[in-house]
Amino acid sequence: MAAVAAAAGVTRQTVYAHFGTRDALLEAVADRVTQEAMAAMDVAEVEDGPALDALMRLQDIGWRLFERHPALLQLGAAPAHAEADRARHEPVTDRLTRLIAKGQAAGEFDPEPPAAWLVAAVISLGHAAGNEVGAGRMSVTEAAAHLRTATLRVLKA
Repeated sequence: MAAVAAAAGVTRQTVYAHFGTRDALLEAVADRVTQEAMAAMDVAEVEDGPALDALMRLQDIGWRLFERHPALLQLGAAPAHAEADRARHEPVTDRLTRLIAKGQAAGEFDPEPPAAWLVAAVISLGHAAGNEVGAGRMSVTEAAAHLRTATLRVLKA
């Protein structure tokens, strides 16, 4: 909280007045980053072109956000409010589900598993990659490369 206050040019008391706890601040950061991700997804035009290309663009967007917002590393450690977390992820999950279903229909991805299951697997892989970076076991570049490879294998792309 002290670092946030210093970066914002305000006192810790001011930060606490707006965000009563560290977890509340992290939740607000997660909400803001989700908004940025949705805007970036709009720019990436995920509905256009091959689904695989769009999915790879989305992963690249995710890593750029991750690099720009290192506080995301701490979000996994914060106790998430299940309903808020679900609501925050829903727009991203919905888009990914449509994108993967599109790829399945076009023969780009394995048609057997339900699209929702593949989305859950891809999201879990992304979280695992972020955790490896957060733990210092991989660089962002290494984790991004491994995530890409694992995603392609899960989708049988």
